[in-house]
Amino acid sequence: MGNRIPEELIEKIQRTSDIVDVISEYVQLKKQGRNYFGLCPFHGEKSPSFSVSADKQIYHCFGCGAGGNVFSFLMQHNGYTFIEAAQHLADRANIELPNITVPSVNQTSVSKDADKMIEAHELLKKFYHHLLINTKEGQPALDYLINRGFTKEIIDKFEIGYALDSWDLITKFLKSRNFDLSVMEEAGLVVKKNNSEDFFDRFRNRIMFPISDHHGATVAFSGRVLGDEKPKYLNSPETKIFNKSKLLYNFNRARVHIRKNQQVVLFEGYADVISADRSGVEYSIATMGTSLTEEQAKIIRRNVNEVTLCYDSDSAGIEATIRASKILTAAGCTVKVALIPDGLDPDDYINKFGADKFKNDVIGASVPLMTFKMKYFRRGRNLQNEGERLQYIDNVMIEISKLENAIEKEIYLKQLSKEFDLSMDVLKEQLQQKESQYKPKQQGSVQKRVEESQYQRKPINTKRLLPAFHTAERMLIGHMLRSKDFAEKVLERLGLQFNIEEHKAIVTYLYAYYEEGNPENVSSFLSRLPNPELQHIVSNIAMIPLNPEVSEQELTDYIKQVLNHQKMLMIKEKEAEKNEAERNKQYKEAAQIAMEIIQLKQSLKV
Repeated sequence: MGNRIPEELIEKIQRTSDIVDVISEYVQLKKQGRNYFGLCPFHGEKSPSFSVSADKQIYHCFGCGAGGNVFSFLMQHNGYTFIEAAQHLADRANIELPNITVPSVNQTSVSKDADKMIEAHELLKKFYHHLLINTKEGQPALDYLINRGFTKEIIDKFEIGYALDSWDLITKFLKSRNFDLSVMEEAGLVVKKNNSEDFFDRFRNRIMFPISDHHGATVAFSGRVLGDEKPKYLNSPETKIFNKSKLLYNFNRARVHIRKNQQVVLFEGYADVISADRSGVEYSIATMGTSLTEEQAKIIRRNVNEVTLCYDSDSAGIEATIRASKILTAAGCTVKVALIPDGLDPDDYINKFGADKFKNDVIGASVPLMTFKMKYFRRGRNLQNEGERLQYIDNVMIEISKLENAIEKEIYLKQLSKEFDLSMDVLKEQLQQKESQYKPKQQGSVQKRVEESQYQRKPINTKRLLPAFHTAERMLIGHMLRSKDFAEKVLERLGLQFNIEEHKAIVTYLYAYYEEGNPENVSSFLSRLPNPELQHIVSNIAMIPLNPEVSEQELTDYIKQVLNHQKMLMIKEKEAEKNEAERNKQYKEAAQIAMEIIQLKQSLKV
């Protein structure tokens, strides 16, 4: 049927796809007045400037200028084409679409290979799970998991599987289903033998943990060996579909619980997440075997404010906690730390003490980041020794100086005062010195972020005072989007005589949209605009609060401002011509131009 979706189906998809519900799957939104606000997913920010209108079914970021309807959000956020966005929303709403040819831009070998990679991962996830649950070869692996406290429900929920101790079972399995083995090698599922055209299985005799992207598609595996082979965990390599610095394990399952509970627990490993989940901590996620990245921290911050770090309690885990806390704090998160005693990791603690004790005494008893740091600075120190005691106090004072909350500062200063019998006056004086020592550097970095933020916002910075004609054009378009009758009045009196080229293009499309008999619907109109730039401008204008009724005088004033700007430009040109004539001593010509200037100025008063 080609690559077009019938208009009536597009409208049906749009009607049944509430933009607040769709965007809430990606961004944590809070209602403020009539609209919903959250952190923009398209640029880094700490204060919400991303607005979603349930009434108009549009979104707009007042920071970076991104805007549009439910289709354009998915296109911008997920990199979808329009047809892919429509297909996604249709699947979500159980609307059946006719057979559609995907545009040629996606008919590249790269996209085809990526699709086949995901298809193979999805197939193998089910196959590995079957081998674990239903075969005698998988029984030892299943027994191991049961002995570790894994229930049948948890194994099914996380779709855990088992790769047999075979060199070519998966290779033959994929080949029998017509998968290109060279593409499967790129996907990290098989390995090519040296100096040969033959392949063998990457994962053998391992418990298989599927790794999904944030939309739920299986893109990789992590395999835990059953025997004594090294490494203990073997992970898929990075591929076209798997970038471990951008993904968080279990995020697709945990996201709804994260938003419901307004908290998230971040672990280091897959087993820790699964154990925490069976303990009732369903808002659990983990990094992919690497240190937390800034991109992962931004994903977390867009969904929740408070993060609890639950890493191993050994030296490496403590150091990792400090590193992760810096990245999360920089992203705007409030960080707490769950302390696990006895050098255990979360999985071991749960198996030793039980799920309830872990949920209540570890996660439930998590401490503020500053409290954790104070424990961290004590590590290995003899505080009876004067030199080490002074070094400890100095380290703590530096951290207190970085706090922004005055009450927090007071609390921790009092703790130091009480523990070491120090005067609060002395500590506050010391704190002022530390603040003067460390604040300039912090202010510099803040200033840099502010400058970068201003640079990002420059294209759509509507907070600055706009010229009267520019504001008038925006107000006219705003009312035209709401009323077909108003648009007809503007067409009769002003036509296309808008001064801003983008405004001129928008009203051209809007006149045509109404001419086709379409109703007043900003979201539908946005789908007709040919590029994101115009969509962003329209979404920004559509967010302007307007009076429902426009008086005749108000309409006349707006049109007068638009037309007067053109006359003002002509006056400036004429004045330049007059000055040039006077310099050339062409006084008669200068006088004639002066008369034209007077007439133009008089017309401004009409």
